[in-house]
Amino acid sequence: MHGEYKVPGGKLVVVDLDVADGRIVNFHLAGDFFLEPDEALDAIDAAVNGLPVESDTKAIADVVRRALPEGAVLLGFTPESVGVAIRRSLANATSWSDYEWEVVHAPAVSPVTHLALDEVLTASVATGARKPTLRFWEWEESAVVIGSFQSVKNEVDPEGAAKYGFDVVRRITGGGAMMMEKGSVVTYSLYVPIDLVQGMTFADSYAYLDEWAILALKGMGIDASYVPLNDITSPKGKIGGAAQKRLGSGAVLHHVTMSYDMDGQKMTEVLRIGREKISDKGIASAAKRVDPLRSQTGLSRAEIIERMKQQFSSMYRATPGDITPAEYAAAERLVTEKFATPEWLNRVP
Repeated sequence: MHGEYKVPGGKLVVVDLDVADGRIVNFHLAGDFFLEPDEALDAIDAAVNGLPVESDTKAIADVVRRALPEGAVLLGFTPESVGVAIRRSLANATSWSDYEWEVVHAPAVSPVTHLALDEVLTASVATGARKPTLRFWEWEESAVVIGSFQSVKNEVDPEGAAKYGFDVVRRITGGGAMMMEKGSVVTYSLYVPIDLVQGMTFADSYAYLDEWAILALKGMGIDASYVPLNDITSPKGKIGGAAQKRLGSGAVLHHVTMSYDMDGQKMTEVLRIGREKISDKGIASAAKRVDPLRSQTGLSRAEIIERMKQQFSSMYRATPGDITPAEYAAAERLVTEKFATPEWLNRVP
C-alpha cells in the first residue's frame, strides 16, 4: 500500500507498507522533508512496523515521537503527518493529481441559488456526473449567510439587515455567520470526492484543501496562513473562514469566504457580535477582527479572483468549466423546496 500527504505549508510525506495478520509490516517512510540524525528514519520505520492497522493518527504519532532519538530535528513534517499518511494509505486515499479538475466562474445568481448550487454540484461530483470542481461565486445581492446550526435571532439584527438591504439565508455547512456584501467578498467552493481527504481529520482536511489558496495569497504579497480550525489569517488580521460538509453520497463540500472590503461599523449593526464571541481574540471590537484583501494587495476583486484561478489551474492542471442547465434547474427546485422556505431558515430560531 502507498500513501502520500502534502503537509500544508510543509513537505511531502510518503509511506509504503503491507498488512499481515491485522498489523502494519514492511513499512518505509520517505519524502522531501528534512530529518536529523539519519538514523531517525530507521527508528521511525521500526516503531511503525507491527502496529495494529486500526491505530489512529494520534496513536501512530505518539509511537513515532517516542521512537525519535534524543535531539532529533524534523523540518517540514511532524509525527502527526506520518500518521495521516499511514491512515491515507490504509484507506486507499487519492491525491489531487488523480483527477481532472474544472474551474467554474459563472454569472451572479441569488444568495439562495448559490447555496442550492453548492448542494447540487457536490452531489454531481459524488455520482461522477461532474468532475471535481472549484467554483467562484459572483454577487449582485447582499446577504447574511448563517451556519447550519446557528440561531437566526442570536446572529442577525433584523433592523440592521433591513436598513442595509441584507437578505438572511442559511447554508448546509456549520460555522459562523458571514456578511456577504455585493462586491466586497471573495467566495469559492470546492466539490471534491471523499477519497481525496480519506485518512484525514476534519481539521487536517481544512488546511489541505485550502493550501493552493494560501499560496495564491502569498503570491499577491500577503503573509497568509491557516489557523485551526478554519481561519485564513495574516499578521494584520483575519482574512476569511472556511466551512465544510461531507455528504454521505461520497463527496465533500468545502467553501471559503474572504473579505475584500469591509465596513466595520455596518458589520456591527447587521450582525449580533457579542463580547463572548470575541473574548478570546484579544481585541476590543469585532470590526478589527477582519483585514480585507483590498487593503493588503491594492488589487481589484476581479484581479484577485483571476490570480487565484491561475494558481489553482497551474497546480492541478484544471480547465475552465460551467454549470449545466440541468444543474441550474435542480438548484432552483432546491431553492423552492428548501433554501427559500421559512422552515429551513428558522430551523434554529
